[in-house]
Amino acid sequence: MYLGHQLPARSDTDYEVYAQLGINHICGWPEPPWVSEWDAAYLSSFREKIESFGLTLDMIGLPINTVMTHEYFAAGRPTDGSGLGPAPHIMLGKSPERDREIDRVCENIRACSEAGIPAAKYNLTFLPVMRTERTEGRGGSSNSTFRFAEADQNPPLTIAGHVSEDEYWERIDYFLERVVPVAAECKVRIACHPHDPPTPPGYLGITRVFGTVEGYKKFVMMHESPYHGVNFCQGTVCEMLEDPGKEIYDVIRWFGEREKIFNVHFRNIRGKRYDFVEVFPDEGDVDMLKAAQVYKDVDYLYMIMPDHVPWISGENRQGVGFAFAAGYIQALLQAVNAED
Repeated sequence: MYLGHQLPARSDTDYEVYAQLGINHICGWPEPPWVSEWDAAYLSSFREKIESFGLTLDMIGLPINTVMTHEYFAAGRPTDGSGLGPAPHIMLGKSPERDREIDRVCENIRACSEAGIPAAKYNLTFLPVMRTERTEGRGGSSNSTFRFAEADQNPPLTIAGHVSEDEYWERIDYFLERVVPVAAECKVRIACHPHDPPTPPGYLGITRVFGTVEGYKKFVMMHESPYHGVNFCQGTVCEMLEDPGKEIYDVIRWFGEREKIFNVHFRNIRGKRYDFVEVFPDEGDVDMLKAAQVYKDVDYLYMIMPDHVPWISGENRQGVGFAFAAGYIQALLQAVNAED
């Protein structure tokens, strides 16, 4: 396992900084338009650009994301479909549109294979990352927070309307049935992110089925394949738990022993299910050194990367925080590897 990074580069200078900080592996983001113009030549050119900075393109983000974007909510949930994310009909379940979108996803996976990109991550969720009012962290930093008790308790529905747990699983199954065989044929690992944050069943009309550990386990056992796994967001999984500081290690072990972890978002929280604050990796409830040791014990082979750092003072409120988190992760990896 090794240090990675995932934020889209704002300019080529960011790639230089990654290399200077010893972050030699990244999840990259090809420039839009994502869906319509990806092909092997384009992705090969993108990979070669990354490599020109001395970096390795381990993974890319597929053009499947939250159906309802933050812009959708900010615009008052328009009924004309504006503000939706890429390929929304995959989750809205509307055919023939979803079939066309799934076909494009399969084409993108084939293009990844031809371009020499071994893995891709994606999201199967209706809702964006939802938070309540930010809270003050150490030294006056600003921390992303979710306290369900402070959220709107009777929100209007989204354009998706009511989506039952069974309907959600049907749409996931429909997608996996068509995409996993292509990923296996092309030998491209596809990694799905859990639902962040967990919300009570039926909130906003939707039951977030990857909002529990059992749901996430069910997902990887559907259409089982060595190329079908998870983008294991440790912070999001901690958000599912009542006592993350005690429970997360066994969850890592379950997915890791089955070789279902293809990428790790290595972040910490303080709190529990429905009530948590995102903090710097060295100050949360989880013993991150112990977590790193568990990834090593299960022979995890890929990137471990920073995620969701607090905002800090200065012009670059997240970049410096990510650099701190990356250095922290690198030190932990050196520590656990020194035990060999």
